[in-house]
Amino acid sequence: MVRMGAVIGIHPDKIDEYKRLHADAWPAVLQKITDCNIRNYVIYLRQPENLLFAHFEYHGDDWAADAARMAEDPVTQDWWAVCGPCQRKFDSVAKGEWWAPMEEVFFHP
Repeated sequence: MVRMGAVIGIHPDKIDEYKRLHADAWPAVLQKITDCNIRNYVIYLRQPENLLFAHFEYHGDDWAADAARMAEDPVTQDWWAVCGPCQRKFDSVAKGEWWAPMEEVFFHP
């Protein structure tokens, strides 16, 4: 198991919409997350900085393949098309990234 974290900005005027969307996340999207070996997925909001922090556990053995499988899923693509306009990508992310991955520097079980 690998813990993963990422951060992205959120447009202040889209916070309520983002919360509403995630309060009623699409079942097929949630199933795809599970199918791609992701567990304990959580997203936190930090205001007034308007940041979203995501954390999850990856329980598979090929993250690149599972991430690609998720990205190829049409329902997930539709979900991202709805949620994406709420988010504000950082200028510092690598080409092809949306959320900015973070390095784990401390863990206490």
